[in-house]
Amino acid sequence: MNEDVLTGRCLCGAIRYRCGPRLYAPTLCHCESCRRASGAHAVGWLTVSSRDFLVTAGAPAAIESSPGVRREFCGRCGAPLTYRNASRPDEVDVTLGTLDEPGRAPPADHIWMEDAPSWDRPADGLPCHARSRAT
Repeated sequence: MNEDVLTGRCLCGAIRYRCGPRLYAPTLCHCESCRRASGAHAVGWLTVSSRDFLVTAGAPAAIESSPGVRREFCGRCGAPLTYRNASRPDEVDVTLGTLDEPGRAPPADHIWMEDAPSWDRPADGLPCHARSRAT
């Protein structure tokens, strides 16, 4: 298997996917939208070309979480899978937590810290950005 190709699945296994190579270093997002969509204080993401993301089993459900933003998830177990933004039509963000081998895509930084709760202060030594980072 190509070392740039990653595979993943939802919690229940109904949805499986293959993606890669990564376009940018993975990140941990602390924005309000990601927090509310996941129920977690941060969501790990990696970005791939839309043409390099393939669902290999099942069919994700989707919701437009805000204008121009489509989030895909498993309709059976609820696991969040992808984020697509109309402003970046050729890219798809994939949740790190659904990767079969998440250790192959370690986050490089934290983004949208201005939205993080006051108790959410990473101490992992990775750079923290108030908003987005330059990719």
